[in-house]
Amino acid sequence: MSEFDNPDHWTSAAARYERNAHPYTARYAEAALSHVPLTPAWRVLDVAAGTGALALAAARTGADVLATDFSPGMVALITEKRVPNVQARVMDGQALDLPDASFDAVFSMFGVFLFPDWRAGLAEMARVTRPGGYGVVAAWEGRGAGPFLLLGNLIQALFPERELAPMPDSMTLLGTERGLAGALRDAGYHDPQIERVTRDFDLEMSLLDDADGLFGASPDWTGLTDAQRRTIIAEIGRRADGRPRLPVASTAMIGVARR
Repeated sequence: MSEFDNPDHWTSAAARYERNAHPYTARYAEAALSHVPLTPAWRVLDVAAGTGALALAAARTGADVLATDFSPGMVALITEKRVPNVQARVMDGQALDLPDASFDAVFSMFGVFLFPDWRAGLAEMARVTRPGGYGVVAAWEGRGAGPFLLLGNLIQALFPERELAPMPDSMTLLGTERGLAGALRDAGYHDPQIERVTRDFDLEMSLLDDADGLFGASPDWTGLTDAQRRTIIAEIGRRADGRPRLPVASTAMIGVARR
């Protein structure tokens, strides 16, 4: 089992994810929501919600929102916010315990592409979307975003002889316009529209004090020698040039389709 498939991994990382990743993914959530005409009468589902960046943004429209995630720690952080029109439940996105056609809009921001069976995840999203409703999926282009994207780029620049770890098939496919559009159609949606959205991930330089915590989930990091890791950290510091944050431009594919 990959640690990304383990709910305990995400529960242990939940507080750090909320602090460092949530504000960033919220920027993409706003971009995704701009394509869907939510109203207070709508029911919205957020699959693999994390700490609720999409769910909380959708709730501000007055819509009734259900956020689901397989990590109890992530769900607990959403629940603690006590937003009246947001409910949060622990649930496997590959087998949603929800009725058919029960939501007006179903979103998954950077979640489904990490599922062991991502095709089942997309099919479940389509199953619970009402006819005429919306399905919205976001996936990273290329080698991900933020620190992991930066790490891969630095390894290629500083150690060109090293081969980077292969990307999962899901990211290779869903991280392209054609691949994401085709996957949405195969799941049961139609008329997919794909937008490339680029935002800066503001990497907090203080996080480099625990570089293993920052990069440790990447096999590219664990495969480096101690000397190579020190070189990477020094280069990041050089690029930041005294700034407390280093912007890392990262691009997502946001697919919007109809049921």
